[in-house]
Amino acid sequence: MVDPPDVVSRALREAPPDQLAEAADRAIRSTLGALRTDVFVADYRISGLWPVLDPDLPAAGFLACHTVAQRCFSSQQPVRDAASDGPCRLYLPLTVWGERLGVLMIELPAVPGPSVTGHAADIAGALAVAMRAADRETDRYRRARRRERLTMAAEMQWDLLPGRSVAHHTFHLAGQLEPAYTVGGDHFDWSLDGDRLTVTVLNGEGSGLSASMLTAVTVNAMRNARRSGGGLVEQAELASDTVFYQHRGHRYVATLLLEVDTRTGRVLAVDAGSPHLLRMRGAVVEPIKLDQQLPLGMFAETRYEVQELQLMPGDRLFVVSDGVWAAEPPGQEPYGQRVMARSLRATRLQPAAEAVGTVMRELHAYHADSDLRDDAVVVCLDWHGPGERGSE
Repeated sequence: MVDPPDVVSRALREAPPDQLAEAADRAIRSTLGALRTDVFVADYRISGLWPVLDPDLPAAGFLACHTVAQRCFSSQQPVRDAASDGPCRLYLPLTVWGERLGVLMIELPAVPGPSVTGHAADIAGALAVAMRAADRETDRYRRARRRERLTMAAEMQWDLLPGRSVAHHTFHLAGQLEPAYTVGGDHFDWSLDGDRLTVTVLNGEGSGLSASMLTAVTVNAMRNARRSGGGLVEQAELASDTVFYQHRGHRYVATLLLEVDTRTGRVLAVDAGSPHLLRMRGAVVEPIKLDQQLPLGMFAETRYEVQELQLMPGDRLFVVSDGVWAAEPPGQEPYGQRVMARSLRATRLQPAAEAVGTVMRELHAYHADSDLRDDAVVVCLDWHGPGERGSE
């Protein structure tokens, strides 16, 4: 008997990178007897799910409409939408290594049993991996994600990101940039290598294309040191020297560098500027006080020192840039003074990938939904601990 996931996987490997949705559709119809399929991708602001195959499908649109596809995307669980008799739509998350890409919809003649649902989930996993790989070879899925044209600076920033979320049995990690279509200098980066998780958050200086170029140089300098085996100090010092010798102290980048030991929860930190670190333990949100050191690139041959903190299972860390912490709409206090803590506590029961979206939506609401005045980045790290396994 032919295994449906194997058939679909083979079809995906043989398909051109821009034709994955069509290849999956044909293979799913032939192996599962599906009536139709579609692939939904989340936009840059994670405000909507948008179809790749059928732009006129009624279920497309804003996540705020609480569609079945949205429930699947938010819960990361298969969701069935069926009448008492007749066809059944099965929605499955398209997720790879914790990165939430969107949702696969499969319409079947009747309500599927556990075996078919299991096959469909495996197919969705194979499609997610293929789409993630194909994203470097085609613009099709990125075009489906964008609801408006990106500025040149934002184009560079999104291409520079490692992803928007990643999962491991000891942690979940997620980040979000705003304003999504015009972001300039704020940025985040991460890498998992064995027992070492490195996370950096940059509060970019300036605006527009010049800020994006400065951030790109800084991120790639830190990556160069990290990929050569360097720890946090070497990453910070190489990036600082690179920026200084290019701009001679006239431009610099405020950066927070973290390294998490995934065996123990021990965190090393280099605080080189203004990104703010907060910990939520239970329902209590408190800032983590670190000794601020000079931003990267302010002076030649600046030396940095590492500080330590310890995570406990269940801890949640937030890193926010000044565009979040210091946001100050006319007539209101800075967002980070009191209001932000309420927003962070409101995410307590949400996974990290949902939490960053909640904080950003609350930030927009604080601005009365007007455009943000500054770039904003939110990164959320949930530490499960080595003895517990989060849902992956």
